[in-house]
Amino acid sequence: DFDLRRDRLARYGLTVDDAQMIIMSAIGGENITTTVEGRERYPVNLRYAREFRDDIDDLKRVLVPTPGGAQIPLMEIADLKIRTGPAMIRDENGMLAGYVFIDMSGRDIGGYVKEAKKIVREKLDLPTGYSIQWSGQFEAMERVKGRLMFVIPLTLLIIFLLLYFNTRSATKTMIILLAVPFSAVGAVWFLYLLDYNMSIGVWVGILALLGLDAETGIFMLLFLDLAYDEAGKKDRLRNISDLKEAIVNGAVKRVRPKLMTVACAFTGLLPIMWSHGTGADTMKRIAAPMVGGLVTSFLMELLVYPAIYYVWKSRTLTKKG
Repeated sequence: DFDLRRDRLARYGLTVDDAQMIIMSAIGGENITTTVEGRERYPVNLRYAREFRDDIDDLKRVLVPTPGGAQIPLMEIADLKIRTGPAMIRDENGMLAGYVFIDMSGRDIGGYVKEAKKIVREKLDLPTGYSIQWSGQFEAMERVKGRLMFVIPLTLLIIFLLLYFNTRSATKTMIILLAVPFSAVGAVWFLYLLDYNMSIGVWVGILALLGLDAETGIFMLLFLDLAYDEAGKKDRLRNISDLKEAIVNGAVKRVRPKLMTVACAFTGLLPIMWSHGTGADTMKRIAAPMVGGLVTSFLMELLVYPAIYYVWKSRTLTKKG
């Protein structure tokens, strides 16, 4: 640091700007022109040779011209000191800021920050005028979390309304929505096997999974309804045995089209799980819930949907006598 002494500057008839110009140009260097060599441009920088500025004693002997024509050493008008300071001065919202970077590994960001906040609050006493802000990925995650608190219920409501307008039956809509907990089983287990923590990408994948659940659920219920209606038209719903036969026909004998539908979506997602490169980590966490959820959703729909459908329709037959 060059601490200029104003009283000595005045004695020699110098200004602060005169001294700073010597420090800036002679010691720091200054571009005076640019040399042109064909298509290339190189700046020409002018300053003292290294042997005149590579040591604090040499810097003290740097000459400063005065208005009277004399040249005085820099130590006559400034105190030179070596101080340890920040490599870069930053500010946030008009206040000086210092950053502590944390590289997360092996756990979720939200859980870490929650625990770190508690420890900092208990063990750190901030001086007056100081504040702490948790930023970075955590800050972005908190913003998205606030949006998800609105988006997830809205998504479920939209799916419910679309299903209800399509089926015109609240019971059928609720049966189709049972695919959501069915798929959640596979999504959670697959995330556990891959050792993925909950993140924004995972939540996006879960939201996308809701749409796939509705698709597979509608497809399953469609074949059950078709088999039920076909049996009714042929007068084959006279007793519970006929109902069971119709449900078996709709659930078991038409496995292939349902399997092809799920396999198409499943096969399209699998390449993402083996992808590498920029953005691959995020895409894997989006695809993982859908891959795991499709498997369990498909299996449980084949096993549980027909049983629920049977309970529902058997009550209808009982009422009709």
